[in-house]
Amino acid sequence: MTATNGDQIDFCTLGMFIIDEIEFAPPKPPVKDIVGGAGSYSALGARIFSPPPQSKSVGWIVDCGSDFPPELREAIAQWQTGVVIRETPDRLTTRGWNGYGENEHRAFKYMTPKLRLDHQALINTPLLWSRSFHLICSPLRCIDLVSSILALQGASEQRPLFIWEPVPDLCVPEEYDNCVQALRHVDVVSPNHGELGGFFDRDTNGQDHVSYRLIEHLCDQWMQSGIGPSGAGGMIVRCGKDGCLVMSKKSRKWMPAYHQSAEPVVDPTGGGNGFLGGLAMGLIRGGTLPGLENLEEAAIWGSISASLAIEQVGMPLLERTGDEETWNGVRVFDRVAEFKDRLNKYVQP
Repeated sequence: MTATNGDQIDFCTLGMFIIDEIEFAPPKPPVKDIVGGAGSYSALGARIFSPPPQSKSVGWIVDCGSDFPPELREAIAQWQTGVVIRETPDRLTTRGWNGYGENEHRAFKYMTPKLRLDHQALINTPLLWSRSFHLICSPLRCIDLVSSILALQGASEQRPLFIWEPVPDLCVPEEYDNCVQALRHVDVVSPNHGELGGFFDRDTNGQDHVSYRLIEHLCDQWMQSGIGPSGAGGMIVRCGKDGCLVMSKKSRKWMPAYHQSAEPVVDPTGGGNGFLGGLAMGLIRGGTLPGLENLEEAAIWGSISASLAIEQVGMPLLERTGDEETWNGVRVFDRVAEFKDRLNKYVQP
């Protein structure tokens, strides 16, 4: 299951693989031994748009401890990705507990010591040469990871795209200056609306929807600070049921969520991470050339990945008939086409 030197990697996440236990509000029973973690869900988001043989271009890292369940190995193998599996028999697999309560309240804690990934995990793997990287981390760690990956690549022909998902705990005013520095190292930054507001000490929730105008105002400040090495980067603020705001130097556009009612949403875990995996694939493959010109198309792909990630507890069901794949019974580009038809009638908030 380890990628070989001949493989082209289009996407690599440095998010972790975590085995999840999810506890819902009564009377819904808890579930255990679920594939989880930001790395898994972002890899899912990329994999949804990568049927074989492109599936091998999806890079992620799975650390298997002494307690790693055989059925999860089978689930990972079914995806046929460019996963790098590392055996760590001297430790337990990273495990997390997710608790859900009323009003979308979510609690999370680690049940075993985590094994965080960094640039050194890429050495001697094809993942180092990925065309895009998903980073979920603090501002200073983001700067360090981007600088270290570029240093390991040396004089590479083309700089990869870096997509930064700020870690929620450090989206606070005290980190704002570090955040502004980090923005200049990445190509796309994508907080959710609460994380964006956290850097400014502002509440971005409205009464029934997010505060659209406040979010735009805060984004303008980030755009003025400059995103990307040349200042040409973009940002996408993920706003749950209210969709997302897509911003670049050239445009500002709100995009609705794919699911317009709560009924199809079974478990929101991993929706944001899945969004970013789909986004990365859209940036790489959503136009004639890879890059930020594809940002709006990439946001559409991200929305579709997120929609499939949240329709069940754990990962969506992958089925194959001949050369055709479906996820939860859906052909992915059929859903993309349906969503685009809906966008043509969408009125900006």
